[in-house]
Amino acid sequence: MDNEQFLKKRRFIIQLGKALHKFGTPAYRLEAHLQSVSHLLGIEGYFLISPTNMTFVLQNDTDQEYNHVARVNPGELDLGALARTDELVEELLSGKRTLNEALARLEELSNRPNPYGTCLTLLAYGTSAGAFAMLMGTSWSDVFSSAILGFMVYGLVYRAERSKRMAEMLEPLAAILCALFSYAMAQFNPHINIPVVILSGIIIFVPGLALTLGLAELAARDLISGTARIMDACMLLFKLYFGTILGMSVAEALFDPAPYMEPESLPQWAIWSAVPILSMALVIIFKARMKDSPWGILAGIVAFFSSMLGAIYLGESIGIFFGALIVGIYSNLFARWMKAPASIALLQGIVILVPGSKTYIGLNTLILGETMLNQSHIGTQIFLIFMSLVAGLIFANVAVPPRRTL
Repeated sequence: MDNEQFLKKRRFIIQLGKALHKFGTPAYRLEAHLQSVSHLLGIEGYFLISPTNMTFVLQNDTDQEYNHVARVNPGELDLGALARTDELVEELLSGKRTLNEALARLEELSNRPNPYGTCLTLLAYGTSAGAFAMLMGTSWSDVFSSAILGFMVYGLVYRAERSKRMAEMLEPLAAILCALFSYAMAQFNPHINIPVVILSGIIIFVPGLALTLGLAELAARDLISGTARIMDACMLLFKLYFGTILGMSVAEALFDPAPYMEPESLPQWAIWSAVPILSMALVIIFKARMKDSPWGILAGIVAFFSSMLGAIYLGESIGIFFGALIVGIYSNLFARWMKAPASIALLQGIVILVPGSKTYIGLNTLILGETMLNQSHIGTQIFLIFMSLVAGLIFANVAVPPRRTL
């Protein structure tokens, strides 16, 4: 391998690693994928990935070695770009694209704008907040109020994408405003359950999925990345909770206490319909491709109802193990059939199961001693659910071994 060819290949591997990290690929999957691609390109590669740091060590057949260290920001899920990048690697390895063409395409994917635009993303944020309230089984008043907060939260997200100062205070500011607006709406509608509406409004920020991925990385013995991801998720949770408490304190000073009137609970069909509605919203929020969206929506439905079935025989917390096992097997089969990354289906299914809301409720119980939605023994439930999720994914990979690294 001559120097020019080695230069192009190592440049592609580095840019590929940075792009996949930007699209939210977990460290243990990214390291395995980069090793596989390097081997197929005839390069010996060693990689150390964390949410904020990437180290590449690349060596060609003449023992020429190249080291590259990069400081990066934690990635955000972009399942559409992840799938397109995986296709790009396949085209390069099969000879359909040259290295120069692949590098140009990779640059294009990294700078690609949101494929769904502002209006659809706004609708998805409102729908996800409302669907989560439906999933909590509260009332129609809570559902519509949560959807309004979801629209407001996207306005803040939209602004944060264009302002560094707004991005730094996005999560606590969103929690403060959700608390204020919830109290304001309760002045006109006494049927609003304020804590539930606040939680539904900020649910898109609650880091349940990040905590699950961090634990999965620890289970895969990727200790640095797993620890960093968990600590980052915990800090985000603390910022959200502080913003909520501050907003509620200000709202209580501004508004007279509104008497809460117990509303009529949602019918069972509404709770079940919340799952496909939430899954459809996540397709847009996670920027999945339209051709992959039916598989992602089905993953959410499979995860939810299989966990419900498991809960009947194993209990609610351990029943999540069955849900994670089934959706993990489903995702690996999807990767085999569609020749696409298993993460496309897996993440949209797992996000339905992660106990992000329970983590927030547990934090509220720990600090204030108050319970929400009659949740007892919440700390034990959170621990069991997280362990069940990780164990379910491990057993799924044993039952149906993944043939793709992403």
